[in-house]
Amino acid sequence: MFKIFRMSKGHEHASGGAIYGLGFIGAAVYFITTATSLWSGVIGILKAIVWPAFLVYEAFKALAG
Repeated sequence: MFKIFRMSKGHEHASGGAIYGLGFIGAAVYFITTATSLWSGVIGILKAIVWPAFLVYEAFKALAG
């Protein structure tokens, strides 16, 4: 009487990974082009990995006023 539809796993939410990937590339390009030395470029790559944390922090700081 009732059919149970099985949800396929894997590709339903793939767009989040694409957005993060594009954000990573953009952040890496920005941080590397503003780097003044090799080590600041390396730090820029590390910052590019965690760019969502910077985004959320700045958003909360702006909302707090």
